[in-house]
Amino acid sequence: MKPLIVPFFISHQGCPHQCVFCDQERISGQRSGLPEPEEMIATIDRYAASGRGRPLEVAFYGGTFTSLPRSDQERLLAPLQPLMATGSVARVRLSTRPDAVDGETARFLASRGVATVELGVQSMDDAVLTAAGRGHGAAHVEQAFASLCGAGIDVGAQLMPGLPGDTADSTLESLERVLALSPAFVRIYPTLVVEGTRLAELWRSGDYNPLALDDAVSLCAAMLRRCISAGVPVIRIGLQPTEELERPGTVLAGPWHPAFRQLAESELFFDLLQRLTAGIPAGSDLEVVCAPRRLSDVAGQHRRNLVRLRERSGVAVTRVTGSSHLSPYDLEVVYAGGTIAGNVLD
Repeated sequence: MKPLIVPFFISHQGCPHQCVFCDQERISGQRSGLPEPEEMIATIDRYAASGRGRPLEVAFYGGTFTSLPRSDQERLLAPLQPLMATGSVARVRLSTRPDAVDGETARFLASRGVATVELGVQSMDDAVLTAAGRGHGAAHVEQAFASLCGAGIDVGAQLMPGLPGDTADSTLESLERVLALSPAFVRIYPTLVVEGTRLAELWRSGDYNPLALDDAVSLCAAMLRRCISAGVPVIRIGLQPTEELERPGTVLAGPWHPAFRQLAESELFFDLLQRLTAGIPAGSDLEVVCAPRRLSDVAGQHRRNLVRLRERSGVAVTRVTGSSHLSPYDLEVVYAGGTIAGNVLD
């Protein structure tokens, strides 16, 4: 059964740097501060009461957990110890910076039941990391992975395509270097220009140009395809929509879309449709068959994929139907000349 996440936000707490893109409170929609033990217990109890028996996973999001004073780390983890002992809480996860983890820290986290750590990798290009004000290099990422994995902790990586100085090639190279470390999962957050950040100043001065939405979708689709091929789950693409992010004047520029992941997954199927129909005569009518849960992804938002396919290839998709015998990444194109099958990984 999939765990029910019990989130606690510690926005920017413990972080020794202010990266050019960062305003944790706006991005998360939460204000700074550490939760009190009583607040944590009450929140966990509330989630347990409504969770219908699902296991609970406590998650500390934002900030740099392992840069907090050890006393604060203990204060946040101590209330969870008896709950894990009884099974009321199944797992604990947290996020931190790559340069805030060493062997001793990893062993401490493991001893307190932390099962998953998400690292804010962002890029594996040292020049990009420097331009972003990250304060760490790619070597710190590799060292952090080694320490955490050595302590038996699952490690996830957050990547941010479109940072200052980044290119599509350097983004994909960063992904390859992360995949070589065998992450448990990946999150992909295309860079946005948020009001109040240094990046907003660079954008206003013309010294930074964010990714256009279509370019970001294509790049993230390529990243998603590579992760699927490597067997690494991508658990999020694009920031979670919040009231703060959707407020006018918060996101000034960049590839913001509340359903960004669907755009990226839909792009995978558009690429496959173009390949499968390349040899079909213009003017042909087609039926496209996919896994039932992929119907909207194949058609695209507002049937965008079908419109683009007709404009570019001259073929018309008259029906998109679901078939349970197809995998989530398979397609069949049926036309007068027969059936052509393919997979997004082909």
